[in-house]
Amino acid sequence: MRRRIPGLHQAAPQEQDLPDGFFLVEVVRVRYRSQPDKPFLTLDVVVLEPRQFAKQEISARLYCSAKALWNLNWFLRDFGYDPDLLGRDEVEEKALVGLRGVIKVSHTRFNGRSYLNLDGFAATDSWSQFDLEKAG
Repeated sequence: MRRRIPGLHQAAPQEQDLPDGFFLVEVVRVRYRSQPDKPFLTLDVVVLEPRQFAKQEISARLYCSAKALWNLNWFLRDFGYDPDLLGRDEVEEKALVGLRGVIKVSHTRFNGRSYLNLDGFAATDSWSQFDLEKAG
């Protein structure tokens, strides 16, 4: 079967992925996914800084399995999540929207696909340490 898709011949490659490095971001959407063996939060953030990547969206996973809780806790603390909710072991998706912080991004290639990793987090007020644009 043949299908006509207008504009297909003019399609340009998608915007290049973000390079490895540090980004100041804001959380725009969070969704909990209940997988029997590896539950996770899908985290959608928008880049605020550096300016050349501003408004680009990043989607990544934060796993909620017992082995990965330290990483989720690190993210929540550095992004200024409500300490009362954290103290009760509660994650309110709506309370995460609008939080800001710094993430460290890297990429891994596996079986011909590229995967984005969140390697670290820091509070917003530490952005000046990571902002190479101001230093150069």
